[in-house]
Amino acid sequence: MRLPLPRRPRSSLRVTFAISFAAVAAAVTLLVGLLSYGAAARLVRADQQSVFGGVVHDLRNQVRQQPLGYEVYVQDDPDHDGPRDDLRRPTGTDIQIIRPTGTVADRGSPVLPVGDAERRMAASRTAGLVARRDVEIGDDQFRMATVSLGARRGAVQVAQQFSDSEDLLRELQKRTALFVGAAIAAAGVVGWWLAGRITRRLVRLTGIAESVTATGRMDVAVPVTGEDEVGRLGRAFDGMLGQLARSKDDQRRLVQDAGHELRTPLTSLRTNIALLRRFEELPPAAREELLADLTGETRELTDLVNELVSLAAGQRDDEPSVATPLGEVAHRAAGLARRRTGREITVTADDTVVEGRAGALQRAITNLVENAAKFDEEGSAPIEVVVRRGRVAVLDRGPGVAEEDRQRVFDRFYRAPGARSLPGSGLGLAIVREVAAAHGGTVFAERRPGGGAVVGFTVGDTTRQP
Repeated sequence: MRLPLPRRPRSSLRVTFAISFAAVAAAVTLLVGLLSYGAAARLVRADQQSVFGGVVHDLRNQVRQQPLGYEVYVQDDPDHDGPRDDLRRPTGTDIQIIRPTGTVADRGSPVLPVGDAERRMAASRTAGLVARRDVEIGDDQFRMATVSLGARRGAVQVAQQFSDSEDLLRELQKRTALFVGAAIAAAGVVGWWLAGRITRRLVRLTGIAESVTATGRMDVAVPVTGEDEVGRLGRAFDGMLGQLARSKDDQRRLVQDAGHELRTPLTSLRTNIALLRRFEELPPAAREELLADLTGETRELTDLVNELVSLAAGQRDDEPSVATPLGEVAHRAAGLARRRTGREITVTADDTVVEGRAGALQRAITNLVENAAKFDEEGSAPIEVVVRRGRVAVLDRGPGVAEEDRQRVFDRFYRAPGARSLPGSGLGLAIVREVAAAHGGTVFAERRPGGGAVVGFTVGDTTRQP
């Protein structure tokens, strides 16, 4: 037995937005913090190093210009204002004096270390030599430089503590980290709130779509507020549901009407087939009548099925819409109707070109002409097809259209009282209405002056007229 696979948790769009906001804020804030901290650290360190370098440079020039012994730099009197004070006061540096022997003549505060390099400086014969190194005294870091006085007169050590600046930079680093963390948290909260506002209508649309899928009901309220993409999506979804609902109603009504119309010829066929069992017992006249009735019912049933198929195909026609000369379509339809009915049909057309489906337009005109031939079966006058500026009209000299039937003759399966004895399914003009609507037009049925009818349709997508 196979165990069902665990269902993967669905990722919320709101959570995704919030995480994305936080991630972007984290990246930007971290980058800005690192760059700011790096720039500040370089500036502080460069400034401290520049100050210390200036002190060492001044001391070096001083000992070269005024050859003095180490005793000059020793301060026994607190009020003495000499070279030692000049070095200490403006920079906050620590000063320590070394005798030529390498021992400390005047200790610094704190005491600076004296190594081999410093002893060589104290015993050097050349004034102004410098030995530099970084030293650690206790928990503090110092920059230290030793300057020789020359002629084996000792040396002066100068030190500058840079632990204070590093402590300042460490504090800046902590505060930068806190700022980055606060910015990320704030971005996450704002992202969560903003994502909720953005996705609220999307969540509602998703719920409605899932409800339609589960129940099949399309009479649901869809949020269509807003002019943004979500509002446009809501309006498009609402329009789609309306279109689907209308299509579903049309299909149901078509099936119901077709079932009603098919029931009559099928019942008649079943009755006549039952009589065929006694065909040998019937007189010759009854046999001929039975065969004629079977032929008529079969023809009517065939026509009904064909028109049902045509009507259904017209609703989902995949024929591309192209520039179509409407007069040429009318001539082809008239030629086809001549062969089927044997009637004289004239065509008067301009050079109107429409954006449409030639096959559907030809089917509509053919249905109009055949409908006119059916109602004017005994007529001698030609059936006329007139095409003017996107308007197609078929004129006959039949009984015409009654005023109460003008609004209903294009309904599916509708047959006027005077036409119920004639063959037909009541779908021909319904197909014309479907084709006209698909091309942005309308249908019309009028009385013809002098007797007869004018039935036709208009096409809305006219691209060129004379």
